[in-house]
This record gives sequence, structure tokens and C-alpha cells, in this order.
Amino acid sequence: MQKILEGLNDKQYEAVTTTTGPCLVIAGAGSGKTKVLTHKIAYLLEEKGMHPWEILAITFTNKAANEMKERIEALIGEGIKDMWVGTFHSICVRILRRFIDRIGFNSSFIIFDTSDQRTLVKNCLKELNIDDKLFTDRSVLSEISNAKNEMLEPDQYTARADDYRKEKIATVYKLYQKKLKENNAIDFDDIINYTIKILLQEPEILDYYSNKFKYVLVDEYQDTNKAQFTLISLLAAQNGNITVVGDNDQGIYSFRGADISNILNFEKDFPNTKVIKLEQNYRCTGNILKVANSVISNNEVKYKKELWTQNEKGNLPKVYLADNEYDEGSFIVDEIEHLKREEYYKYSDFAILYRMNAQSRAIEDILRRENIPYKIIGGLKFYERKEIKDIIAYLRLIQNSSDNISFRRVVNEPKRGIGKTSLDKIEQIANENGISMYEVLKNADRYDLNRVFLKSREFINQIEELRNEEKTISELIKSTLKKTGYLDALEKEKTIEAENRIENLDEFLTVAIEFEEESAENGLSEFLEGITLTSDIDGMEDEEESVTLMTLHSAKGLEFPTVFLVGLEEGIFPGYKSISEPKEMEEERRLCYVGITRAKENLFISFAKQRTIFGSTSYNAVSRFVKEIPEDLLDGYEEALEGKSDYSDFQEDNFEWSYGNSKVKTYKTGPSSLNSRINSQQKSSTVSSGFAFRTADSFLNSLKKKEKTKVDLTQYKPGVKVYHKKFGEGIINQIEPEGDDLKVDINFEKSGHKRLMAKYANLEIL
Repeated sequence: MQKILEGLNDKQYEAVTTTTGPCLVIAGAGSGKTKVLTHKIAYLLEEKGMHPWEILAITFTNKAANEMKERIEALIGEGIKDMWVGTFHSICVRILRRFIDRIGFNSSFIIFDTSDQRTLVKNCLKELNIDDKLFTDRSVLSEISNAKNEMLEPDQYTARADDYRKEKIATVYKLYQKKLKENNAIDFDDIINYTIKILLQEPEILDYYSNKFKYVLVDEYQDTNKAQFTLISLLAAQNGNITVVGDNDQGIYSFRGADISNILNFEKDFPNTKVIKLEQNYRCTGNILKVANSVISNNEVKYKKELWTQNEKGNLPKVYLADNEYDEGSFIVDEIEHLKREEYYKYSDFAILYRMNAQSRAIEDILRRENIPYKIIGGLKFYERKEIKDIIAYLRLIQNSSDNISFRRVVNEPKRGIGKTSLDKIEQIANENGISMYEVLKNADRYDLNRVFLKSREFINQIEELRNEEKTISELIKSTLKKTGYLDALEKEKTIEAENRIENLDEFLTVAIEFEEESAENGLSEFLEGITLTSDIDGMEDEEESVTLMTLHSAKGLEFPTVFLVGLEEGIFPGYKSISEPKEMEEERRLCYVGITRAKENLFISFAKQRTIFGSTSYNAVSRFVKEIPEDLLDGYEEALEGKSDYSDFQEDNFEWSYGNSKVKTYKTGPSSLNSRINSQQKSSTVSSGFAFRTADSFLNSLKKKEKTKVDLTQYKPGVKVYHKKFGEGIINQIEPEGDDLKVDINFEKSGHKRLMAKYANLEIL
């Protein structure tokens, strides 16, 4: 008993010893929620005399469930063998194995994984004669999954279908469920829904389990969806002893179906709830917590709390204004090397967190150049992603039609009905005749491949057209994605995964545009050569001691001594889609709070004057999340915020660090601080013999000219054609007042979308 309650603070003690009725534990980041759950279970067993089989503890991951079991065993020994501790799905499968026959399945049912599900959906589309180019298996499966998360059966979904697309998906959903049953199979989403169905249809089964489980405990309650809430409510109804642990400030998974209202409405759903707040943080330093509190306090939520700690105050979180995404990466490298050298940190002590996967690309470039080992969590390195490999394979095939590896990769991407049997036959003919597979397909009618010939005509014509186009590399990429139908296929999927793939392809355009700006005289072969070298480096095995890169969503539940929170700009974080939606904005702010509270000792926050992402250069304002932090809580706040406004004027004339064909640092700074910037950079530890420093003379001269030149802002209007000496000809889309200047939104024919300040862009009206 003493061991169980030992080391608990007052609020943890209260949460552990509250054993009657519903209890809501609002557990702030790093406040010891797992400790509360495990000690409470041990307390119920040892002090309250409950049997292991009378306790149900539900987690979201198998890792969390195993950790919980290990901790309980450490407290009370091995007397938990018969206790139900597991994920929602593993708990439900145990019930289904025993009672699924009540809804027409055999107890030996199988569970279809994602691959099985996609195959089944494809079969359904084919049987219903539905075009799989308009209705891809991914997009249909995503819609069916969403329906199941809302507990909508096929007939209910059909009744709600209010457009042509949903009506078609409704017919697929109905056939899909029918075929699952014919296979005595269920999918991942069915597991919880079928358990609920059995409990509702069979009162004696519900009575059995709701009596059996005298106490129900649920971890990460803010992440539950409608089906999970319903299951918990049914199982806890009889005894009413339920404890849920969660944090309304860390609800960040609405895109997965999580419903934040479950935790906010807990007192309403379970009357006479005791609410206990865990506000003592054991992870972060005092200054990091103050920053986290200042940001999250701007959300209008029910359960407000103020995290505090007995840890030392620690360093003030540092903010940095980068010139661009490469300077941001260089800043990160400088700080990593400094902390390694001066404070003896290891590479594994550092995490770089970003809002979108595409942001990792520029940072990866810098880490590779500086030979810093890194790993991507929850995703692939940029050049290992399928969509990037696909577009590179297309470009290689356009460049060299003898490339059989690239041919095999893209000939059926997107689907063209050219299967493995046909490809094997083509390869055999190619080997026999000493020619490429592409050449065989191009002349398929000569080789008795008439069926393949019909399916391949469009593909061959596309490649031939692309090979003959005289375009820049970025234009060729755009044309390839459009003509081959690759982009169209992704857009039709209408899934979050597809959106991410499209964003990554847009970011690949940035790679091409940067290559063109640095190496205008070089062509596709040189571009592909550079990509190959980059990909080879990417393919190296991760060292155990490596910097961690991940999205903010992937970082939840983790902690690191040092965290870099990058891209804190309006439109990036928070994203454009959330800015006009209060609910989504609050979730973005919760995501920022999660990012801040991953840091134990050091926190760095960065934003850029300009950022090229998704093939477009933008000049975004500093994120509102940064502005919500008091100045005295941030190191470098005044300098960074002043720099954001002072330096944004100089967008065209630069002096810069360069490495090979790739830009590393581009400084756009006023003459008063130019010399100090040059001197400091010459002393920088990151400078090596591979870097060249471009003279600042032209910059200073042009700057003086600009200061004397007055620009007539009235000439800039939507639809006006302009010329920029770097970006070429373009048309103004829209204008937006910005102080005494205008922000001009322009689509350039060759360089794509740019946002420039009218006074300093040196635009010529055509």
C-alpha cells in the first residue's frame, strides 16, 4: 500500500484514491498521467480488493498497454494475468471471438488489413462497373471508413447521400460489406462497431460485461471518437465507476475522427463526475511552461489549467528570424553543433518539429550537407516517398527511354490495366531482341501484343510528347503530372494521404525551381544527376545517434531535451485552411502547445522572411502563436520581430552563401548591419572550403538606387501584365495594402506563383 501511494503529489494522490463514481482527470503535458492510471489500478487491486478480471483498462496503442502492464507488475507483482488491459480494438476482438455468431459471423472470422480492403473495394468497383479512375479504391475506402467512424451502416449512409459521388460510394459500401461477410471477414473499423451492435442487440451480453467490469479506465480520452465513446458508455453503465484521463489542450486528431467534445462533455454524459486537474509538470523547465501556458490560454475551452513545475527556470526559449528555409536549416545546424560542443548533448537529444511533411525537405538538405545523421519519424525521407520516386522515374524515362527500371515503375502509375503478366511478356521480348521495354511497348502491334497495344497507346503518346517539349524542368514536371493523369488520380482520391502526396509533389517543384535559378544553363540530365546523388545519401542507414525529424502530430507523447519548432508563420502554422475557422484554429493552437511541451530543456522557435514551398515563394507574417507569447519570455524576440518588418523590403538583390548548385543562406539586410553580418558569417563554424561568398558591392549599389526611386503604386491592378528581371513575365492576380506599400500576388509564366512588395520588386509594367 505504501509503495503504491509513494511519490504521488496531492492531485495524483486524489486521482488514485477516488474509486467511486465517474472521475475525469485533466492531465497536463508531462504531469504523470500514466503514473496515475497504473497506480490507480494497483490501488484498486491491493487496497479495494478488486479482482484483476473486474478491471478494464483501455489505451490507444499496444505500446502504451504493454507499458501499463509492466508498471502495474512492478508495483504489485504478477497478479494481473486475468486483467483486461489493451487497445480499443484488442478488447473488442476478445468479445467478438466469443459472440460474433450472434450477428451471423463464424468465430473464426479474419480481419482484413488495408491491402485486403483495397483489393476488395477494387473488386466491388469492377462488379458495379464504376470507373476506378473517377472512384479510386483509396478514396472510396476513406469515405467508407469515415462513415463507420460515425457508426453509419450502408443503409444509413445511403439515406444521407446527397450527391452523385456519395450515391455511387453508397452502392460500393453496401456490396463491400456483403462481400466481407461472404468471406467471414471484418475490417478494422468493424471491430468496435460490431461489438457495439452485439451489446445493443443482446441485453444479456451487455449485462454480463457491464457487471463483469466493476471499473473502467481510459487513457487519452480526448482522442476518442463517437464509436469509442459509445462502447465506453455501455460498458460503464452498470457500475458507473469510470476514470478517464486526458487533456483537452492536446486534442489534435479531429482529422482521424477524434471528437474533442467527448472530454468537454464528460460531466454531462456522466453525472456527479469528480474533476481533478494535474497541473504539476515533471518534464519541462519553468520558462518553457510559461511559453506553453501563454499560447494555450488564448483558446476558449472549458477546462483551463496553468502548468507549473519545481524544475529550474532554465534558458529562455529562443526565437530566430531566418532569411529563408535554408537559413532556417543552417540556424538549426549551428545550434545543434554548439550544444553538442559546449553542453555535451548527443544527436539523439534533438528533435525538429514541423507542421507539414514537405517542410522537412530543405532541412534535410542542410543536415545532409553538414553530415549530420537524422531520421524521419512517422514518414519517409523526402526522396524515398512514393510520389517523389514516381515523378523522378517519369523524368528518367523521358530523358532515357532505355531505363527499364523507371519504365516498370510508372507504366501503370496511375492504373492503365497493364498488369504483371503483360510486363513480364514485354521484358521477355525486350531481352530476346536486345531492345528496351519501352521500345517493345511502343511497337506492341509488331510483337503480337495487341491487347497491351490498345491499353498503352495513350501512355506512349504522353511520353513522346513530353520528350519533344522544350520546357524548363519545373514546367516539364507540371506537364508530366498533368498529361500522365498522375495528379488527377491523386486529386480524385480525396484523402488526407493523397493531399500530403500532392503537397510533396508541389515541394518537388521547389527543388526544380531552385535548380533552375542556380543552374539556368544546365538541363534535365544534370538535374537528375543531382537528385540521384541526394537520393543515394538518403539511402544510407540511419545511425543510432541521429537527429529526429517529425510532424507535430507524430510528436505527441514524446519528449526531447532540445526541440526546434520551425515555420511559425501565418499560412504555414497556423495553416491557411484554419485561419478563418475558429474550431480549426483552436486545434492548431493545441498543436502548437503540444510542440512546445515536447521540449524538456531547450526550445527554439523559427520563422522566415520568405519561404519557397510547394513551388511558390511567399512572404508571410509571423505566426499569431509567436505574438501570443510575452516578449520577456523569449530570447531574441525584439530583434526577430523587428527584422521581420525591416528586412522584408529587400527581396531581389542578395549576397549569399552558396554550396555547389544549391543556395544555403541568402541575406537581405540593410547596409548598417551588413559588415557585422559578413564578419560573423566568416567566423561561422559551418563555413567550409565548399562555400563561396558573393560580394555585397552590387547589393549596396542597388540598395542605394532603390532608396531613391519612388514607385507609383496606382499602376498595380489585377490583370496587369508585368516583367521581373529574375522571374520573367507574369500577370497580377490580386493586390493587398501592406502599410504604405502593396503586396502584389503574381503568376509568372516560368517561375510560378510569387508574392512581392511593389516598392522594392522593380516590376516593369508591360
